[in-house]
Amino acid sequence: MKIGVSSYSFAQLNKAPVELVALAKELGFEAIEYTPVDRETALRLREESERVGLSIVCYTVGADFLKAESVEAEAYRLHEQVDIAEILGVDKMRHDATGGFSPLRGSYQGFDQALPLLARGCRMVTEYAAAKNIATTVENHGFFCQDSVRVASLAGAVNHPNFGVLIDIGNFTCADESPAIATGNLAAMAKHVHAKDFHVKPGTSDHPGEGWFQSRGGNYLRGAIIGHGEVPIRQCLGNLQRAGYDGYVSIEFEGMEDCVTALRIGRNNLERFIKMI
Repeated sequence: MKIGVSSYSFAQLNKAPVELVALAKELGFEAIEYTPVDRETALRLREESERVGLSIVCYTVGADFLKAESVEAEAYRLHEQVDIAEILGVDKMRHDATGGFSPLRGSYQGFDQALPLLARGCRMVTEYAAAKNIATTVENHGFFCQDSVRVASLAGAVNHPNFGVLIDIGNFTCADESPAIATGNLAAMAKHVHAKDFHVKPGTSDHPGEGWFQSRGGNYLRGAIIGHGEVPIRQCLGNLQRAGYDGYVSIEFEGMEDCVTALRIGRNNLERFIKMI
């Protein structure tokens, strides 16, 4: 496995995306991935990455097939993002299936009722991307489509060889699911991986204050440096390796510490964990 970093991890620096390429290289990362950019920026990022010698490994964008004007409208919007992924030169793109805590708020429908709509939208996007040799994925992200069983159901419903899962090791805690068990459930479907760590406190305790948010079940979470939190990173990586995953693992840091220091420590810890499995 090779170690990458998401541009999202540098958010507190407020730097232009192109400035992050050299910084990521300096910190020892082998690849970087980007959150949404426009076409002009995408071209500049590709040129800078080639100059520095740092791969761009994935393009990560938001989406919500349930709150959009229509499934088709959201899919066509994502086609434009696939075009940007092509400019970046990546072979993988991640988009959400839904956003927010309860995308069907007010209608009280469950995931099973939403699944056909989500699958139709994801399939429209992956069929378009397949013609450009870009695999598409959904991540365990956004509360509603976050549990491993729901993500697996969506992948099965899309049923397309170009479509798979971006496993975020830490995000399962947002749905109060064991990261190790959930990663094992989805490992065979993984096309890309995010390494993320969280400090976790039970919801029965008092609110810890600034920097913490609550999981779907009411537990308290705060972003952590890789190796400093409660997510069993090494065990999750072992589950992925046994399933045959040998691609990139990109760090997403969203903690309160200085991000450059956190990423330096986190990268070193992640490298050590990979060597141990």
